Amino acid sequence: METPKILSLFSGCGGLDLGFKKAGYHTVLATDVWDIACDTLRLNNMADEVVCGDIRGLDFEKYKHTIDVVIGGPPCPPYSQTRHYLVDKAGGFNDEKAGFAVPEYFRVIEEIRPKVFMFENVDGFTFKTYKEPMEFVQQKSEELGYNITYRVVNAANYGVPQTRKRFICVGVRKDIGAFIFPEETHSETGGNGKSKWVTCADVLSDFDNVTEEEKTQRPGSKDYELLIQVPPGDNYLYFTEKRGYPNPIFKWKSRYWTFLLKLSPDRPSWTIQASFSNNQGPFHWKNRFLRIEEIKRIQTIDDDYMLCGEFKDQWRQVGNAVPSDLAYIIAKEILKYI
Repeated sequence: METPKILSLFSGCGGLDLGFKKAGYHTVLATDVWDIACDTLRLNNMADEVVCGDIRGLDFEKYKHTIDVVIGGPPCPPYSQTRHYLVDKAGGFNDEKAGFAVPEYFRVIEEIRPKVFMFENVDGFTFKTYKEPMEFVQQKSEELGYNITYRVVNAANYGVPQTRKRFICVGVRKDIGAFIFPEETHSETGGNGKSKWVTCADVLSDFDNVTEEEKTQRPGSKDYELLIQVPPGDNYLYFTEKRGYPNPIFKWKSRYWTFLLKLSPDRPSWTIQASFSNNQGPFHWKNRFLRIEEIKRIQTIDDDYMLCGEFKDQWRQVGNAVPSDLAYIIAKEILKYI
């Protein structure tokens, strides 16, 4: 079989692309609107061509019938859980910054007509709040002649050291078949032929120290002294009446879940967010900020994969990425339909 060709949309730093590359695919074109992410893609030779620009201004007609798979995750903020609760900000297709992205993704599918497409987003994409986008995906896929299979997957159930839940939709041209998701390989407790979840200690043990510079930092900002008291695997809820804390400091569910959230070495990480924050975790169990090298491990991005930009730019790239090992497993399964 010839090397399958892919076109990557909303590529970011290339977490999804890296998984497909490891599965034997070749990326003809990768696109993103952020110049720093595009620089990262070029630095790692992730595609024959990297185009940096707004997808609405790009023409893909020349790739018609030459691409096997289109992959991409349109920007997720319009469908995030945070946006779900911000009643004063429009979400879904009405989001002023990225509401156009899903229709544009399917414009590319219509122009190129690949054998398969893979669409990724946050699990909030399935919320009833965003009924219109989900119906659009279903109707447009039917109109263009694709069978779609979709579900919310937990990356930890596929060996990723992170309980990151993502909506994955795979469309296969109707004359080829319908995608079947690969069986999960891991579970929280293991058994029944599955391995136990990969833990933070499994992938971060060689970073289990605190540097002299980190000793001068104060994760949690003004709440640093509280962070020190939080047990590994817990967050600000430790200081609530419901949890039996004497002289409670916080009310139950009065803050974001990630506030003072501390990793446990004995379980996977919670979702790595795209925005670095002084008081939003997860933090290391040794009461320090996570390092870029560590969040790359948690996202299963290779140690030698290079990132452009300053610290917060690198954090954003990694936090926005699809775990490469999850992408690899999906990519290997897609090979059956090419």
